[in-house]
Amino acid sequence: MQGPVRFVVEADGGSRGNPGPAGYGAVVLDPATGETLAERAEYIGVATNNVAEYKGLIAGLRAARELSPDAVVQVRMDSKLVVEQMSGRWKIKHPDMKPLAAEAATILPRGQVTYEWIPRERNKHADRLANEAMDAGKRGKQWEPSASTADLDTSAARALAAPQGPPGDAAKGAAAVRAALASASASGGSAGAGTATTPTGGQGWGPDMGTPATFVLLRHGETVLTPQKRFSGSGGADPELSPAGRRQASAVAGALAARGTVQTIVSSPLRRCRETAQAVADRLGLEVTVEEGLREVDFGAWEGLTFAEVKERFPDDLQAWLDSPKAAPTGGGESFAAATRRISATRDRLLAAHAGRTVLLVTHVTPVKMLVRLALGAPPESLFRMELSAASLSAVAYYADGNASVRLLNDTSHLR
Repeated sequence: MQGPVRFVVEADGGSRGNPGPAGYGAVVLDPATGETLAERAEYIGVATNNVAEYKGLIAGLRAARELSPDAVVQVRMDSKLVVEQMSGRWKIKHPDMKPLAAEAATILPRGQVTYEWIPRERNKHADRLANEAMDAGKRGKQWEPSASTADLDTSAARALAAPQGPPGDAAKGAAAVRAALASASASGGSAGAGTATTPTGGQGWGPDMGTPATFVLLRHGETVLTPQKRFSGSGGADPELSPAGRRQASAVAGALAARGTVQTIVSSPLRRCRETAQAVADRLGLEVTVEEGLREVDFGAWEGLTFAEVKERFPDDLQAWLDSPKAAPTGGGESFAAATRRISATRDRLLAAHAGRTVLLVTHVTPVKMLVRLALGAPPESLFRMELSAASLSAVAYYADGNASVRLLNDTSHLR
């Protein structure tokens, strides 16, 4: 059974004069992928910063309710006043604030909404929308969604990602890529889906954010199912490494020992990953921590089958799975949308626990590709164009401002 729909609402408001010409901005995001689901912004005339911030909160909550009145919403704002007052920790004394806070509290049931303070640099999207609204008001106009650079950026990204060719070929091309990937990935996992808008970093621009947390992503070595290209997720036989897989694990352990940068090892609970991780741990003198969230997708009734066998036995279910990230494999498997939420939550949990450290994550095809895609802020089509070999290394660095930088992808030089 799937849980409730979850949204993140980021809101901000500003006043050029305090009081002065004011406006607000709000955005509703998918917490798993970072996808922008709705934007709101408005010039509200002369007002204070606090009034504008409350107006932004109200607009964001209303937008979330329009998308799903039953949604669980996490509000993120850089206004300590609004966050603390709406959380019930600070009293509301100012007469201008009381009716606004009361209005915000009635939009969704109290149990569905939580509040989090974030620094201003992490609230850039809503801040930009508020400034766009104020700029529009200065010109005597109303803010329009098409004027939002976020909207333009998203459109450009989709245009770049779309297959080239005559009209009508795009859907066919995407389906063909998905089918090809699914066939290839049946050896041990597949790419995820969904849209992300996480900004990239690591170009040397902007302020020094200190030492990033670096995730070195290691796909496990081969099992007997890998060369046979059979679906092998978290719901099957949990095979051990084959002799070839053990040789691969030994080779990657030697390469990582030579680099000498890994400080912590975290592994998927599945046997092939734990064996690969232990080979590295033995060389580095480290312990292995098991993380349930790094497991592979559960392929349900397709576990152990080739792509051709699944196509023959479950043609309709397979086509639905190829067409939509919300579709799950036959027999209670895990959809890519659900896997994205799980892996994103795991990433955030590990980042909080290992700030500034280099951590080896020993996992599978799907988690590695999802982590890379989310770090790039790339469209879903990008995952269907990644190669990820057994015992390959990839790496992503995560900075204090929330930006991420992909530093390595599918390195197999240690196997040659």
